[in-house]
Amino acid sequence: MRYIREFRDAPTARALAERIRRAAQPKRDYYLMEFCGGHTHAVFRHGLLDLLPDNVHLVHGPGCPVCVLATSRLDMALALVDRAEVILASYGDMLRVPAARRRTLFKARAGGCDVRVIQSAGEAVELAAARPDRQVVLFAIGFETTTPPTALAILEAERRGLANFSVFCNHVLTPAAIQSILDAPEVRGLGAVRVDGFIGPSHVSTVIGSRPYEYFAAEYQKPVVIAGFEPLDVLAAIGMLLEQLNSGRAEVENQFTRGVSRDGNLKAQSLVAEVFELKAECTWRGLGRLPYSGLRIKSRYRSFDAEKRFRLKEFEVTENRACQCPAVIRGVKKPTDCPLFATRCTPREPLGSCMVSSEGACAAYYRYRNVKRCASSC
Repeated sequence: MRYIREFRDAPTARALAERIRRAAQPKRDYYLMEFCGGHTHAVFRHGLLDLLPDNVHLVHGPGCPVCVLATSRLDMALALVDRAEVILASYGDMLRVPAARRRTLFKARAGGCDVRVIQSAGEAVELAAARPDRQVVLFAIGFETTTPPTALAILEAERRGLANFSVFCNHVLTPAAIQSILDAPEVRGLGAVRVDGFIGPSHVSTVIGSRPYEYFAAEYQKPVVIAGFEPLDVLAAIGMLLEQLNSGRAEVENQFTRGVSRDGNLKAQSLVAEVFELKAECTWRGLGRLPYSGLRIKSRYRSFDAEKRFRLKEFEVTENRACQCPAVIRGVKKPTDCPLFATRCTPREPLGSCMVSSEGACAAYYRYRNVKRCASSC
């Protein structure tokens, strides 16, 4: 298949759904976690839940980097924009995420702070070149997919001698989050969450490959199928997971062969290794402090590290206790379990990152599902 519309073909979707129905053993339940919010939105946007048998359950995972960014890190970004000399270059999703005291970058911009929405890391470099009188800080955020462009931005800024460019680094690593979920008491202890297998993130895997997931299949006996984000991709991955579980296998399979290999993009990995190194620990919203789960800029490029340039400090922040976003990220609760969902918390006035992000589970429930139907059947 060569075109997106071919991955949305209704007859093929019905055939895949029939294959899933035949594979789903009537006396067994299957709990599959889609780690990435892109899969969650594909499921709701294309009505895939209606095609699945009742004993195939989807568990929503961390979603996206916007969802898991700790509030304390967003507070640091807000401290940056309060400085008159700083232009903060940020991806659009971050502007509406509430920090402490419900302040957002959007509100900061409305109050006179200089926050620019960018589509790529390279735009921030060009902004620094165009405004030598200002300090331009790239609010870098993302899983492994967006880390290589940030590395390229730093290397390009060094090549061009842009002393007014720096990066506030918030890149985090997918495998560490998966391990945290598998080690959580509510999963390992067979408590509130059951996860039998994972629908693996394809965009991340184009960079890191399928090899990193082999540990989870071997150590935890959880099958992983890396899947694309189109409806046929997701349905095919669910069918592949059921076949593995029925036969007692726990392997890594690659449904997204058109973009993912076992070793991944070695050139991109080399760029990341040149510029970044592992942090001893990193705080994730909903998952807490995870060892070696985030990246920091190497000392070789410390002149481009905004945390060091502006001597930023991270402080503990109390999350909004009414917001269930952390529990949604861990798969413990569904968005409709939160009393704030679609009442006090909406995409227009969000209280949690899962409602803001274009890949957040709460945003998917709000946008694509009738609230009453979601509450009763999801």
